[in-house]
Amino acid sequence: MVGKDPACAAIVELPIDAEEFLTWLAVERGRSANTLAAYRRDLRAYHQWLSEQGTTLDEVTEVTIAAYVGQLRASGKAASSVARAMVAVRALHRFLADEELATSDPAAGMDLPRVPRGLPKALTEAEVEQLLEAVEQGGSVASRDRAILEVLYGTGLRISELVGLSLGDVDLDGGLVRALGKGNRERVVPLGRVARQALETWLETGGRDEMVPAHWRRRSDADAVFLNTRGGRMSRQGAWGVVRKYGDAVGLRTRLTPHVLRHSCATHMLDHGADIRAVQELLGHASISTTQVYTKVSTERLRLVYESAHPRARAGANG
Repeated sequence: MVGKDPACAAIVELPIDAEEFLTWLAVERGRSANTLAAYRRDLRAYHQWLSEQGTTLDEVTEVTIAAYVGQLRASGKAASSVARAMVAVRALHRFLADEELATSDPAAGMDLPRVPRGLPKALTEAEVEQLLEAVEQGGSVASRDRAILEVLYGTGLRISELVGLSLGDVDLDGGLVRALGKGNRERVVPLGRVARQALETWLETGGRDEMVPAHWRRRSDADAVFLNTRGGRMSRQGAWGVVRKYGDAVGLRTRLTPHVLRHSCATHMLDHGADIRAVQELLGHASISTTQVYTKVSTERLRLVYESAHPRARAGANG
């Protein structure tokens, strides 16, 4: 029997054992209101499905849970939604067993459904050029914005690393910047010719100095590479706004984020023959497995180029 769509389960009241579990999450684990609301939605859907099967919580077996996973998939739920629902279901059954409200934990031996890892949606090189050329010449704001875009794409920095740059982190003569990444890990990143030129333009007379206030509100603002128009260190939100502004201008709004520029930097380097270990170092990935996802993108592009260009790869080629 296929149950109703679990999304319709919002009106279902949870059994007292499930309510105790949610209370435990709030009181003992300190879970946020948003997290509790998400758990409640997923558990209501699960309880409704069990009710439709004529099954109670203490009657659930591993087979029951596997059938529920199958029903979620059959209803068209995304893999990420199925995995999230199973986190709630597994946590509930573990709690019931630990509190001796159930004789066993039917979910103990079950693995969470795997969520397929999506490929980064990099821009094409032509789209990057279009984005960068959208910045008008002249003025301190345009100078700053061009430097932000060029440095994001040219170095693969995270947005938090970009806005965290201080003047002492930049070596224009050597073409290097020092970035502070996740886990306070420092790395030195090369600046390409174009990114360095854009940064030089921003830091020379008529650029950054035009945004320097009469009095710094915070001492750390005085050292910031990128300033907002009020003379403070640019925030993550402010830098996001810059990226979005020019993405809108060239019709990339739904596809463009600061992280997409980071994706694009890595993908284009691999497209042009960069060693994956060098790209790992550039991006500050702790594990090579994180960087390897970009090789999948490059392989897909290589396949498309091959199939469109090689005379023996096209449909209808003579055998």
